[in-house]
Amino acid sequence: MRKAIDVTIIGGGMITNDLLLPSIYHLQRLGVVGDVKICALNSGPLKVLKENTEIHAAFPGQDFAAYPDISESPDKLFSDLYKEVIRDMPPRQAVIVAVPDQFHYQMVLDALKGNQHVLCVKPLVLKYEHTVDIEKLAFEKGLFVGVEYHKRFDRRSLLAKRYYKEGRYGKFTIGEAKMIEPYFYRFSNFQNWFFCDKTDPFVYVGCHYVDLVNYITGLKPVEVSVQGIKGMFPNGNEGYMWANGRVRFENGALLSVTDGLGYPDDGAGSNEQCLTMFFERDGKAGLIKHNDQFRGVSHSYVDDSGSKLFNYINPDFYRLIPWQGEGYKPVGYGYDSVAATIEMIYQIENEIVGLDETEALQHSRKIIKKVDDKGIIATPANSYINELVVEAARISILNDGIPVEIKYGDTHHVKARGK
Repeated sequence: MRKAIDVTIIGGGMITNDLLLPSIYHLQRLGVVGDVKICALNSGPLKVLKENTEIHAAFPGQDFAAYPDISESPDKLFSDLYKEVIRDMPPRQAVIVAVPDQFHYQMVLDALKGNQHVLCVKPLVLKYEHTVDIEKLAFEKGLFVGVEYHKRFDRRSLLAKRYYKEGRYGKFTIGEAKMIEPYFYRFSNFQNWFFCDKTDPFVYVGCHYVDLVNYITGLKPVEVSVQGIKGMFPNGNEGYMWANGRVRFENGALLSVTDGLGYPDDGAGSNEQCLTMFFERDGKAGLIKHNDQFRGVSHSYVDDSGSKLFNYINPDFYRLIPWQGEGYKPVGYGYDSVAATIEMIYQIENEIVGLDETEALQHSRKIIKKVDDKGIIATPANSYINELVVEAARISILNDGIPVEIKYGDTHHVKARGK
């Protein structure tokens, strides 16, 4: 009898509602996940999750334990409650960190120190030295850390990765990527944390495409330059609403990345996102072009139950669809990404059952190293270039776009060019 893994999600916001909780619920009914808890800063988002009619329809009878209880006033904050929830968990279960970027480092460390495996939304942390701390501590304890770079699980990305390895494109030369999220994000909880001194659109979503280019080609970024355009949130807080970055890779290739919180709310798509890469070899040019916001599916509805009557539908990232069981099941590379890490934790824990402490640690480390080397699931060991890029990006954008170099060696680091 294989043992299910209990899961605690820290953070009750948009990503938990739209992807994480439905994915965990489906894994629960498949027997991979046991008890489910969600801990948030206050009761408000937890009450919204409890009352989500789409989730109820998809997963009838399933529920989670809320921390704090939804009976608490939404104005009352519980900043350190997550620490108590982690402390009360049985050892070697799973914690999902789904909070603003600047809180990842401490919460991931707290989970690991609490002897828990971790799945963290991207980017893992904002400084390279912090990802080293996490990798070291996790490996010492034989705990798995996965980073939710879900574009790695998109079939088109996996196909591009294979074909690049087979040499079918040639040498990557130049490319561009876009990730423009909806304008209405400015009216969400973003206005309470998306501050200029904390993060920016390049770091928040542009990291997806920098990771993807490295994932497909294996090329390391060596220089980053990012400029931003500031704006005011409705509550008066200032943040970077737009950003444009240029990333140079070790072979001299350039990638331009444009990001923002500004896709029209009345637009047919949910966002604007795409990747184009040009290649050269033997007097010929190669091309990868992914239009990720539009997958050839358009819907036009006769009711106003949704936010838009006409929609470009992306069925490949995440959708709830009919299946042979009750309710609906999640499909898409978003679900695949979450499932891959949780199933890996499930595999590790079930393979070490009956082993003594030393054997269990050795076997856990062996599996972790194998996943690191395979390079499909993002881990601290195989996605560390992202922390170098975001660390460089933050220096650059706060200094009006100065080029920041990434230096590889015994100790990887970043430095402003000429300094």
